[in-house]
Amino acid sequence: MISGGGTGGHIYPAIAIANAFKSRFEDTEILFVGAQGKMEMQKVPEAGYKIQGLWISGLQRKLTLDNLSFPFKVINSLNRSAKIIRRFKPHAVIGVGGYASGPLLRVATRKRVPAVIQEQNSYAGLTNKILAKRVQKICVAYPNMEKFFPAGKLVVTGNPVRKDITDLSGKRNAGLSHFKLDDNKPVLMILGGSLGARTLNDSMIESLPQLIDAGIQVIWQCGRFYFEEMTEKLAKTEHNGLIHLFEFLKEMDLAYASSDVVVSRAGALSVSELSIAGKPTIFVPSPNVAEDHQSKNAKAMVDNDAAVLVKDNEAREKLIQRAIELIRDEAQKDRLIKNIKAMAKPNAAEDIVEEIVKLIA
Repeated sequence: MISGGGTGGHIYPAIAIANAFKSRFEDTEILFVGAQGKMEMQKVPEAGYKIQGLWISGLQRKLTLDNLSFPFKVINSLNRSAKIIRRFKPHAVIGVGGYASGPLLRVATRKRVPAVIQEQNSYAGLTNKILAKRVQKICVAYPNMEKFFPAGKLVVTGNPVRKDITDLSGKRNAGLSHFKLDDNKPVLMILGGSLGARTLNDSMIESLPQLIDAGIQVIWQCGRFYFEEMTEKLAKTEHNGLIHLFEFLKEMDLAYASSDVVVSRAGALSVSELSIAGKPTIFVPSPNVAEDHQSKNAKAMVDNDAAVLVKDNEAREKLIQRAIELIRDEAQKDRLIKNIKAMAKPNAAEDIVEEIVKLIA
């Protein structure tokens, strides 16, 4: 049983773990548990797995009406988790983060079902820190996580990623053709995540003349919340077909293979995918996340000379110019590629499956 979701950063690693299980044990029965109304309720069935939803959401930092219902949601989710576990009878439960992980793993550990946490960030979330005392194993993406979790439970596995990006060799031409790109011009990719990133989108709009003058092609994933607005703004600028705007990118392997430099938020999944793809990357950590964990994710890369950092509050002024400079600096690109690849853990999903197998063997 796999629990978690809310964003692609939780959902896709969960699906990667499920796929690794199926690859190793073809007859494995897998059930996902997510949060009602969240994107996992759509994405998981699309990947071929069953999912059940809990009535649960996060606790808002401001006083809202949603917060008044939070205690009732927790009680409801604990009761529903108990029913789901009683019916499904899982041999193990793994939580990958997201609203549903807390109630399900709390009930699983109370019922003595072997439980595993997969912590994706370099700074542990509050729910996982609370659950750490109860679970049997904690799979992490970064070393030195003993400051958050019991050292004896830790295994550094890395973050599971989509299998199609683990080998991009030979895909560049297919990617250029798919996105209708010119092989003689450099390609910059802007990744704002499934929902989008206001700072990255505004930086793009304000810097379109620079990119056009430099002859740089852009694969621009602006996110669901901003697609209509950015489409209208882009239509007002003559860009000679250099700018390719998308709400969401399904063919991520082709997008990575086509790109010379990537600008991205520093969510755990993005960091892991870019490490495996081996792309020169500029991280712009979101300031609107718990415990500022994206800045810590990015710092772990920058400290190893594996990426470039531009702060969110400086991005509108500096980001695109820095990206243009990096595209033109072959020596720095080569160095970043070498160092970011050294941070990659391409077998993370398989390693997590192995840890679970050890628990239930």
